[in-house]
Amino acid sequence: MSTVLQGYRFALDPSPSQESALRSHCGGQRFAFNWGLALVKANLDQRRAEASYGFDVELLTPSLGWSAYSLRTQWNRSKGEVAPWWAENSKEAYSSGLANLAAALANWNDSRNGKRKGPRVRFPRFKGKRAGLSCRFTTGAFGLAEGDRRHVKLPRIGAVRTHESTRKLAR
Repeated sequence: MSTVLQGYRFALDPSPSQESALRSHCGGQRFAFNWGLALVKANLDQRRAEASYGFDVELLTPSLGWSAYSLRTQWNRSKGEVAPWWAENSKEAYSSGLANLAAALANWNDSRNGKRKGPRVRFPRFKGKRAGLSCRFTTGAFGLAEGDRRHVKLPRIGAVRTHESTRKLAR
């Protein structure tokens, strides 16, 4: 028996304060992605430098895990130092950035090792402020507003108006 998942897309119509909060969440996702990428890149560069000096494999700096779980664990250990403002946004913003990084690193590694079909995938690049804004909410207090087909609830932001009815999702 297979499970069928279906996604829906709705255009949001946020108030100015909600738009600011959404932009902050998108910036938090980008920050977490870039922070994790810098951490992975520094680790790879350190290991490459040590190997060039002839260090044995067991003496190299320990490698970092690239899974979303491992990256999130590293983030939770250091978020207070690197992002003292982290509590302003939902944890989902940072988790989605790290999940995107984990997927990008897995795609690059699989491409490099011949496990991925198609053209070679390059190493992930840092995201700039001018890149498209995006953020995912996968857990927590999100969903349809009670008894209202024109609003969705988002963590830390509240009820945000949608341009169209969410009736098909409610069914």
